[in-house]
Amino acid sequence: MSKSVHLQEIPYCPDSCELFERIRDLPRAALLDSSSPHASTGRYDILTAQPWCDTVPRLVQGADERACQAYFAELKRFHLEHYHGVQQVSSDIPFCGGLLGYLGYDLGKGLHNIQSPAQSSSFPAVQLCAYDWCVIQDHLLQRATLVTQPRVGRAQRQDLLARLRQPVKRGAAGFTLTSSFASSLSTEQYREAFEQIQAYIQAGDCYQVNLTQCFSASYSGDPWHAYRALRAVAAAPFAAYLTLAEEATLLCLSPERFLSLHGHHVETSPIKGTRVRHSDPQQDAQAQRDLRASHKDRAENLMIVDLLRNDLGRSCTPGSIHVDRLFEVQSFPTVHHLVSTISGELRADRSAWELLRDSFPGGSITGAPKRRAMEIIAELEPHERHVYCGSVLYVSADGRMDSNIAIRSLLCDHGVVRCWGGGGIVADSDWQQEYQECYDKVGKFLAVLEAFGHD
Repeated sequence: MSKSVHLQEIPYCPDSCELFERIRDLPRAALLDSSSPHASTGRYDILTAQPWCDTVPRLVQGADERACQAYFAELKRFHLEHYHGVQQVSSDIPFCGGLLGYLGYDLGKGLHNIQSPAQSSSFPAVQLCAYDWCVIQDHLLQRATLVTQPRVGRAQRQDLLARLRQPVKRGAAGFTLTSSFASSLSTEQYREAFEQIQAYIQAGDCYQVNLTQCFSASYSGDPWHAYRALRAVAAAPFAAYLTLAEEATLLCLSPERFLSLHGHHVETSPIKGTRVRHSDPQQDAQAQRDLRASHKDRAENLMIVDLLRNDLGRSCTPGSIHVDRLFEVQSFPTVHHLVSTISGELRADRSAWELLRDSFPGGSITGAPKRRAMEIIAELEPHERHVYCGSVLYVSADGRMDSNIAIRSLLCDHGVVRCWGGGGIVADSDWQQEYQECYDKVGKFLAVLEAFGHD
């Protein structure tokens, strides 16, 4: 039996942050944010809160490979049990309720049986919630729609409509750093890790390894103010603001899609290759040309394209996988990136859950081959990645799915804000250039938060 979803148009708001401020005090409020008032970079924004279910399958920290594999089967069972029969409402409604949250990098370590000598993380490897209403902002059609599942009654719908039309209440609590950012790796430690990776590459152990460093500082106040400031300078098409359990918050300004599923069509768009933006137009154009012509960056990108073609091959119909765009330069507010796009058709016996399971984590943030690169990362990085390099995602009640690679992400947790930056190291990488690339990617974020000042 099909289950009808209720749609009600509400006044469109060019800046979804203004709309989100009317619901963000509700439990587990989430904003999947594709655009900025200054530079529109995407079509849809998704706003939601008040998950109806607190029995979504959970994964214990440190779960082994078998438990992680079984976890995806549990998510599939939950999704079928609660959303079976929900039909696609419209191609213009990407999410009509369903599961939304993040899969952390630690889940990937479990899936690939990677043991980490770093201190074991207490932060949840996965946080997903089941939502039964959302607001879809369509920036192409300039239309906003309140979408509700059948279990949302008339009274709750009217309450939501009243809330969405009320004046915005500005929070009094600001955001302040109470210390400066410090890296988990000194310059010398980074160089030593880089040289160890080079030794592994020369020995034929791997072709590419993504090495990151973690910058952390203490803070007080409301992370929402930090997100709005970051968004103003680094708008990205796969950004997100997630209110997590135990008062933690994820601020994600990701430019990278991991996997999308619409009908049976699968798409992934890995990023490999970066140049910093310049205020001078001629310098900026030259940076684009340098990136497009870089043999190293193209080779690095191609390694990940090959890895992802292999990953998709585990879930897609044989012969359906195509590289639609190779080495496309895409420009974002702070950097230029080299982006490729691969697509395929999902097999009839597979769903979003098997697709995620068999491709996670994204190859662009591990290296190649994936499992060996992850072992080297676990050996050389002294910090946990937590949500970073995992994925913020939704799987809609009607089966549609989209997800990002959770790069350019900041985690605010128990008074500490963490921000990670890294890059892929290959045979002809230069350690100083790679070290600088970490700052090219997240230095602007750190500077924005430092500008809030210290207590």
